[in-house]
Amino acid sequence: MIVTRARHRAAPGGADPLSPRNKWRAILLSTLLLAPAMWAIVAGAVAGATDDPDAPAAGPFIAFGLAVIPFVFVALAFLSQHPRAPGAVVRAMAMSLLVGIPVSAVAADAVTGLVAGAAAGGAMALRREAHHSWKTRALAVLAVTAYTFLTVRVVPEAALIAAPMLPFTAIGLADHVNDRKLERAAA
Repeated sequence: MIVTRARHRAAPGGADPLSPRNKWRAILLSTLLLAPAMWAIVAGAVAGATDDPDAPAAGPFIAFGLAVIPFVFVALAFLSQHPRAPGAVVRAMAMSLLVGIPVSAVAADAVTGLVAGAAAGGAMALRREAHHSWKTRALAVLAVTAYTFLTVRVVPEAALIAAPMLPFTAIGLADHVNDRKLERAAA
């Protein structure tokens, strides 16, 4: 039973490889869902940190953003035709919290933690082919986290605008690197 389960997780049986067009469509649509969620959470964080009496309440913004995030992972898993999409969504949500909260605490800004959490969750939700490496995906998560951390300190406006575009795109590019390595090895 244990051997069968480990073998089943390594390669999804019977699943045809996902075409690059479908993968990037899943990434694009999930990114379009992620953008308003991230911006709402950041707007709520800013509204909560201000002393202005006319500032809007932070709660509704943060609640909206946090409510949309699970649907982002649902869209990413199902649109990428993940063979075990419901479980992938649960793992993605857990991973986004496990990575995003500590990174946000260490970085002392909301944007870096959101990007790190979304990228880590996206690595779990986006369908992974047998030749795709977890190492490459982990490096992609690390790279977008470091890039966001530095950008927030240098050009915060650009970091805020670009933040939703980075997490899933980085995972897609990491998979693309693995695809190219496989093509070169076959040639």
